Amino acid sequence: MTTTKTARELAETYFTAWEAGDFETVRGLLADDVDFVGTLGKASGVEEALAGLRRMGRVLERIDVKVRVAEGSEVITWFDLRTGIAPPTPTANWMHVEDGRIARIRVTFDPREQLAGFAKLG
Repeated sequence: MTTTKTARELAETYFTAWEAGDFETVRGLLADDVDFVGTLGKASGVEEALAGLRRMGRVLERIDVKVRVAEGSEVITWFDLRTGIAPPTPTANWMHVEDGRIARIRVTFDPREQLAGFAKLG
């Protein structure tokens, strides 16, 4: 018997898996044609989205979720992005779910500290 996760459950699993570096689980949550637009870039399709998550995952220490709000197929997660290269970064992430998979992601935050941190890495 298969159960379909709610949009909220998908978001929770996505963040838990990303934080753990479990990209196979993340892959299973994303639609093949997932569309990602964020402060640091864009990605079309699951492979590009995973590549971006892996890049950020190299510096990711923790995702400190403050609140998650879900309504139907929409989920907004407000969290502090904690990396080894910058102070905690308040971040908003919106996800849209279609057919049991995350189809669209929009992320916004002030990128200045993160960009400075990446620049120091080279």
